[in-house]
Amino acid sequence: MALEEICNFVKTPSEFPSLSLEGTASSLYLTDYTFQLTNNSLLNFEIPNSALLFSENHPSSVSRPFLLTHGTTTLGFIFQGGVIAAADTRASAGGLVACPSSHKVIPIHSHLVVTSSGSSADCTLWKRILYREMRLYELRNKRRLSIRGSAKLLAFMLHPFKGTDVCVALTLCGWDRADDDREYREQPHDSSSFLACGHSSSATASDTTIRCSASPNCGPKLIFVCSDGTRLQNNVISVGSGSPYAYGILDDGLSWNLSNKEAFSLARQAVFRATHRDAYSGNNVDLFHITAEGWKQRERENLREEYYRDMERKAKEVEERKKETLLKTAT
Repeated sequence: MALEEICNFVKTPSEFPSLSLEGTASSLYLTDYTFQLTNNSLLNFEIPNSALLFSENHPSSVSRPFLLTHGTTTLGFIFQGGVIAAADTRASAGGLVACPSSHKVIPIHSHLVVTSSGSSADCTLWKRILYREMRLYELRNKRRLSIRGSAKLLAFMLHPFKGTDVCVALTLCGWDRADDDREYREQPHDSSSFLACGHSSSATASDTTIRCSASPNCGPKLIFVCSDGTRLQNNVISVGSGSPYAYGILDDGLSWNLSNKEAFSLARQAVFRATHRDAYSGNNVDLFHITAEGWKQRERENLREEYYRDMERKAKEVEERKKETLLKTAT
């Protein structure tokens, strides 16, 4: 209570307008004391006054020790074998490598992972908020919120922060399931199917049943949500300072008929090329593969090894060209 008074949080009643997320009869009610109704129609967050200390127009503004420049490389694409999500692991703060082994691809539940780009603190907070609201939706409605509904919810919550210092760019990579008999799929609910911040829960399974969303738009989904409320859906998305270099590799090698092995190699190569040219990206690569059975994480790979593999490939190509020229001259 003392913390609420210091931060000037306003606790408002829980009668918030329902937000339809999937065009169905069900709706999601956002419950948190940090929400506040304004103009009887808009739903905004109440920002504590202490945050104004970092405002340039505030008389007692405090300068940061360094510029918070953001840089990373995240990507995702859809192919015949499912959805690939990949990212580097370098967290930077200006010219400083703050953490060489951060996690930028975080599982939300068994069929959804989120790649993050922007401020590490903001991304971590909003991934937790998204996880919480999706978990509440599942408990209330006994089924999971679709990926499109999740993206719509996240964009709706982020839009009030447009124009502020909040820097969040999340890509939702997942798979919406539906039954062949057009009924909800019921399965024993295990709390470990929902993951908080990438760590599975050790709680035992309960008797509760979870029904998957019977959305007509089932299958792989790739949706980008930005901190200004932008929501975009595509078959290939790359975000971050290294995205131009990653797009160059993806545009050249991406096709629908890729095998799983070729898709893994393409994603790893795109991240490697981006980290090779972008100073704010580097160290390792995390790669997730999402299918109708759920997500699987490949073992984290050091990009330095990829660099040596690339040098070996180039050396072999040079040797083959020399052999070809020798054979032509001999004939």
